[in-house]
Amino acid sequence: MNTLIETIKYFIFIMGELAVLFIGISTIIALIFMYIPQDKLKTWMSGKGLWGNIMAVLFGAVTPFCACSTVPMTLGLLQAGVPFGTVMSFLIASPLMDPLVFTLLVAFMGWKVAIGFFILTSVFAVVFGVILDKMGWSNQVKNVRMKGDGHEATEEVPKEFKDRLKLSFLKAWGDFKSVFIYMIIGVGIGAAIYGYMPTDLLAKVAGPDNPFAVIFVALIGMPLYIRVEAAIPIGLALMNKGVSIGAVIAFIISGAGIAIPELTMLSSIFKKKIIIAFVVIVFISAVLSGLIFNMII
Repeated sequence: MNTLIETIKYFIFIMGELAVLFIGISTIIALIFMYIPQDKLKTWMSGKGLWGNIMAVLFGAVTPFCACSTVPMTLGLLQAGVPFGTVMSFLIASPLMDPLVFTLLVAFMGWKVAIGFFILTSVFAVVFGVILDKMGWSNQVKNVRMKGDGHEATEEVPKEFKDRLKLSFLKAWGDFKSVFIYMIIGVGIGAAIYGYMPTDLLAKVAGPDNPFAVIFVALIGMPLYIRVEAAIPIGLALMNKGVSIGAVIAFIISGAGIAIPELTMLSSIFKKKIIIAFVVIVFISAVLSGLIFNMII
């Protein structure tokens, strides 16, 4: 009974904190985007060389997209003439990075973990975007077109700040409702791990003493479709059970960076070679990030 009570308390506390952070940060981001036209962002990302890749990662870092919602934006960037390597950097970084994720990492795992996660995912997204571009794989993009005639109506932005703030909150609330079930599942799994998973078993399989823990956990995360917001409480529970920080980071990256629905959607844009490369890239990024975290923290 004590274990059940502690599990419920853990669930309520983490769920409440996640809800407040999600709605608050999402409202702020939506409000900021009302002052920055998306056309201007696409222009910045169209810059030549490494600068375009860096801008793509920064754009991915401020857009609260999950793996599947990244795909329509990827298609839009390609149709807007953004360079292939730049788009790939955005595709890799976007599901893993946004201000909410950074805030959650700071709140639950500390500044060092949050900054390290941001730096590593940024570097890997830029590097692999450049590599794919240098390999000349832009010819692996299918001849696709955006639906519609390009003159779809856009939502009118209110002029008054209070109206913009209200609309931003409503958008954040709508986003929260759309991911609520994922949060429930993620926090529920985390609470179950926290309350009932044997500590000795987890420490043996994914603890710091197992040299293959990072690879093992990254492989487990790959077939799952987990938003970072849901993966973080699971990772927190794993850490409380003795799992290494590197294994947790590998789980978050592989679980949130790859989704079977996303791969299916990407197959309508890219040929098979890029789909395979994308999976390999996310896995390598997860494993290397986990190994680096275990060495420095």
